[in-house]
This record gives sequence, C-alpha cells and structure tokens, in this order.
Amino acid sequence: MPTKETLGPTDSQWLGQYSQVHMNVFGTPLRVMDHGEGVRIWDVDGNEYLDFLAGIAVNSLGYAHPAWVKAVSEQAAKCAHVSNYFATEPQIRLASRLIELAGAPEGSHVYFGNSGAEGNEAALKLAKLYGRTLPGASPSIGGKPARILALTHGFHGRTMGALSATWKPVIRKPFEPLVPNIEFVRAGDPIAMYEAFSATGLGQYGKGPVAAVILELIQGEAGVRPLDVAYVKKVRELCDINHALLIIDEVQTGIGRTGSWFAFQREDLTGGITPDIVTFAKGVAGGFPMGGMISFGGKLSALFTPGSHGSTFAGNPLGAAAALATLDTIENEHLVENAEERGEQLRQGIMASGNPLFTSVRGRGLLNAILLSHRCSHAAMNWALEHGLIVNAVAPDALRLAPPLIVSEQEIDEAVSILAKIPADLPND
Repeated sequence: MPTKETLGPTDSQWLGQYSQVHMNVFGTPLRVMDHGEGVRIWDVDGNEYLDFLAGIAVNSLGYAHPAWVKAVSEQAAKCAHVSNYFATEPQIRLASRLIELAGAPEGSHVYFGNSGAEGNEAALKLAKLYGRTLPGASPSIGGKPARILALTHGFHGRTMGALSATWKPVIRKPFEPLVPNIEFVRAGDPIAMYEAFSATGLGQYGKGPVAAVILELIQGEAGVRPLDVAYVKKVRELCDINHALLIIDEVQTGIGRTGSWFAFQREDLTGGITPDIVTFAKGVAGGFPMGGMISFGGKLSALFTPGSHGSTFAGNPLGAAAALATLDTIENEHLVENAEERGEQLRQGIMASGNPLFTSVRGRGLLNAILLSHRCSHAAMNWALEHGLIVNAVAPDALRLAPPLIVSEQEIDEAVSILAKIPADLPND
C-alpha cells in the first residue's frame, strides 16, 4: 500500500489548493483520490476504501481492469480523436452493439455524446422535431407548440435543455426562464398523466399536443425510487393513443446496472413495454466520459439530418474503444447476472444486519438505496467513509449504493459488515 512518504502532498494540502482553483459548484471534496484497483481505491494519504459508489454508477469494471486498460492503451497509441468529419471502426462497432443490446428494431440509430445530459439533450431535441410533425402543432397554420412531459422528482441533467426537464426546484430556479413547453406531471400518478394528455386542444385554453414523455424507471437522484410497473405501462398506453414518444432515461440504470442490459428490459419495471428513445451514459465506457441515445426505428431516426445536431468529441475512437472493452467484459464475465445476484445479496444482508437505523432497501440489481429512520444520511455517509466504505447521501434519509458490477460475494459481505455498525443515534444533518 502507498505511504504518505511516497505520495507527496497530503489530502488537506491538495484540498487547500483545490478550493483556490476550482469553481465552487461541488462543495469541498470528501477526499483527494490517487489510484484504484478492482472495487478499492486509495487516497493520497494511503487510506484504502471499498467503493460502493463507483463514481456514481460509472466505473462498471471498477478500477484498472486489465481489459479496459489494454483497450484504451492500444487505441491511444493509434488515434484518440479524428472529429466527426471522419468515422472509425470502434465508433461503428459500438453503435451496432448498443442497438443489438437494446433489442432495437431495424432502422434504429445511435447518437453519441459525452455525458448523460448530452444524451438527454439529443433526445429532447429529437422529440421537438417529432412534435412539429403532429397535427395541431404546425406553426405555419397557427398551431400550438407541442409539449414534453417530465415527472416530478426526475433528474435528467444540468445543461439548459436537460435542466428544463429536471424537477428539483433548487437547481432550476436560478436559471429560469428555461426551455418552454416542458411540463411536470406527478410521478406515479396515472390520473395526473391522463389529465396532462387531455389538456391538448381544449379551445382557446387548450394546449399543444404531447410530443414525448421523458422518465427514469428508477429515479436515481430522488433517492433510487422505482416507478410502479402498472404506472409505466399506463404511460406507454397513453403515449400510443396520443402518438407521443416515450423517452426512457437510462443514464444511471443502463449497461447492466439493474441486472439487465437496460432497465426497460426488466418485466418488474415495465411489464415488457418498448421505448421510442433510450438515453445512456455513466457505465457505458467504464469511466471514460461518454453518453448518447438510441432512437428506435428508421422513421424517428430520420428526423435528425446533417447539421441538426452534433458534438466535436462525441463518439471519438478512444471512448468507443473503452466502451467496447467495457461491454465485452460485462458479457464475458457475466456481470449482468452478477449485478442481479449481488444486488439481492446486498439487500438481504442490509435488512438482516439488525441495524435499527435501516428501515428498508429499494432498488434493482446494483442500484440501491437504504432508507434511514431519520434524516442523517450525510452523517451516515461520513461515518462509513471514515471506516473505509464509500456510499452516497442521495437524499436526507437515504444512502445510495452502486458498486462496480465486478463486486464479489465477499466484498458485499464486507460492505454489509461496515454498514451494520453505523450508529443508529447519529444527529440529523
């Protein structure tokens, strides 16, 4: 293990410099990290941590996985970037692979971005183009602009378009007015969704048609809250009746995280429905910044034409090579199945731990949250960190756990052992 003597400046020294050179949008970092291996990471002071956050569900293969390192190193030695005036083999292979994994129909296409927010921006722009094709939405004949419906407690990103579909008022209000014609509907309430659709075209007070509904099947930033399967099926039904698109944001739930390649493929989350657009990011490239969307079918995909959207770095061969290595490793090491099995082990272990602080656990696969008996999540997170376990205070009364998909049975037991010792009398945050 590294020692303080070999690592140079200490954690506190680095943090002092950080505060002077970084925009204060993240607050003070918890630690300054140095390197990782597998499911473990070390800070600059040489302290070891079992990482059950994985960069917020990003590091699918943990740290320094040999297959990932090899793929990135070999591609970096060839070319890292060529711009979108050109294509590369990894980019083409990756798009084909994602369409296959999503079970998307013939004619489906992929757009690559650099983050989940960019994937959702692309989806919202495509939905706006689609909305212009709906009866009653054509500006040339006095139509009313098509609308996009988002859910309360949903999170889709912090760029202006994605933020417009993100519920949390505290991060929205300073930037208003945002993109118009995006409305919020109470999550989990089928009547509210029906009423939002029914507001279309009611005389002078009527609204434009609904172009799309965007939702997360598990609302991650809201505290890992799965939507009810009956509700999701109803939303799909209303979209079909009203010729609206269903956009499923799989930025956090996709790429094996929930025990299936995509969460929409889980019967217990959707009942077998098919989306029109899926967005992805986080775990797709195993730590390399990448995101994007998959549009289902050729007719929808054809709405994006040259110049209607773009990105300089998106789909670069280095990121594509990292993603291909990540997907290959997930498949070869059966990590989708591992996510399902280890997730079940984790949930059972937490509830069997006997810690009175824990009231329940919710989630799927390796995306879970522990519900706490009182609002002390930050205190609990800090206690766990001091004892060598990284988790996340995702809500005042909830801890998020999203370890790498490679996590072992023994590492789950180790994490549960630490969690079981969190004091139940921690003060409220």
